[in-house]
Amino acid sequence: MEKIAFFGLGNMGGPMAANLVKAGYSVAAFDLNPTALVQAQKDGCTPCESPLQAAEGAAIVVSMLPSGAAVKSLYLGEEGLLNHLAENTLVIDCSTISAEDARLVNEAASERGLLAIDAPVSGGTAAAQAGSLCFMCGGEEAAVDAAREPLQAMGAKIFHAGSAGAGQVAKICNNLLLAIHMTGTAEALQLGVDKGLDPKVLSEIMMQSSGNNWSLSNYNPYPGAMENVPAANGYSGGFTVALMLKDLGLAMDAAATSASSTPMGALAKNLYQLHGASDENQKLDFSSIQNMFRRPAGGLTW
Repeated sequence: MEKIAFFGLGNMGGPMAANLVKAGYSVAAFDLNPTALVQAQKDGCTPCESPLQAAEGAAIVVSMLPSGAAVKSLYLGEEGLLNHLAENTLVIDCSTISAEDARLVNEAASERGLLAIDAPVSGGTAAAQAGSLCFMCGGEEAAVDAAREPLQAMGAKIFHAGSAGAGQVAKICNNLLLAIHMTGTAEALQLGVDKGLDPKVLSEIMMQSSGNNWSLSNYNPYPGAMENVPAANGYSGGFTVALMLKDLGLAMDAAATSASSTPMGALAKNLYQLHGASDENQKLDFSSIQNMFRRPAGGLTW
């Protein structure tokens, strides 16, 4: 099986790399975090000391990085990875970055005879671990087709959204909606609890009614309402508030450049900014927005 160089072994990237190993790929991994490399080795990856060492002889490169700056630093410039990859190497960037940054990397790759796509993901850490992610791809059809086999080792759904950068546009639209229905779900659950309802019972009722949505049925934000979600574990792990704020910032930037009206998205971003004002909250899962609506013990009574 082909060698894959994998960059970025966080809450999402680590399980993704592990699933590539399970599918039979030889995975050379690099991350700035030594702890992540130790776990990657346990998962069957070969830990590397530098990006160039990981990329040597790789037919496919996959990256899952936290920002556009990190992606550009890895790939672009005289020391960037694109200058050191063999012709026809396939580059798959699964990071969530601006469409403009994705196009910049794609164009630079094309100039060097490489195949490149932007392929941000949806589904969260549970889907990353289960290998059931949804990939939203932007790039030439031939490049997307070439990426299907490794993507299928990590996900269950692969969509070709359009040309380079289109995957990023699809992703920020998705996460804009995710933030809106997560904040709405938290608000509705808290109203029910404040009026004396059991959050688990209320969740079951709403999941069978017109208010059902992914945040409610798959990622319930109220502690005790659902097992095996971040809310059941002190909001640890998962998709952090800091990352949601990054994605909402990308969405607002995109709205500004297209003169799109996004009042609900802007409100969701403001709520997450208020919630993420402390460094501690920035590190929590984004479903911890529930805490903004919860009353302290001994608060209002009816």
